[in-house]
Amino acid sequence: MCIRVRVVPRAKEDKIEGFSPDRILRVRVAAPLEKNRANERLVRVLANALEVARSQVRIVVGRTAREKVVEVKGADPGALERLG
Repeated sequence: MCIRVRVVPRAKEDKIEGFSPDRILRVRVAAPLEKNRANERLVRVLANALEVARSQVRIVVGRTAREKVVEVKGADPGALERLG
């Protein structure tokens, strides 16, 4: 499954805020943008929330943008709805 995600880096804590009305998942990460740290943290946060291995989560579009498309393999479709 693919998820549209908007990342807010340098947040106070890692947090999934839920879906916006246009079905974009908003995720706050404590990591900064430098050296790909925010992307790495995003993958970790989503993998933990969806109960899959980090290797099952990858950013397919938007590596350098705040809005991304993330592919998740092996996740329960119902788990995505519980995030929002």
